[in-house]
Amino acid sequence: MWLRGASRAEVSLEPPPGYYGAAEAMPDATRRGLILDWVVSRRIAAGWRVESRSGSQAVLVRGQPVNHVLHAFLAVFSCGVWAAVWAVLALTNKVERIAVTVDVHGQVLTVAAP
Repeated sequence: MWLRGASRAEVSLEPPPGYYGAAEAMPDATRRGLILDWVVSRRIAAGWRVESRSGSQAVLVRGQPVNHVLHAFLAVFSCGVWAAVWAVLALTNKVERIAVTVDVHGQVLTVAAP
């Protein structure tokens, strides 16, 4: 659900106020898990998928690797015509990976992963 007139960069990934309890208290592991669930669900709605998840950390991935075996097969059977498509896909395709962590204060930290 996107706000009308707001770009994807403007939509906050932080949970709404009061989502996980009192703001003055330090969130416990359960509340940190709820915060992480909120952030992960927002990222999934934006096209990311979960690669791994623990109690307060998740690794999310966007993009698919190129299937080189399939493209080599297609290039051979098309007498090399498909090689141009394969080259473009291999050069422009990228896989993005991020690690999302909720610290002991309930703050969401996002780090680009290799």
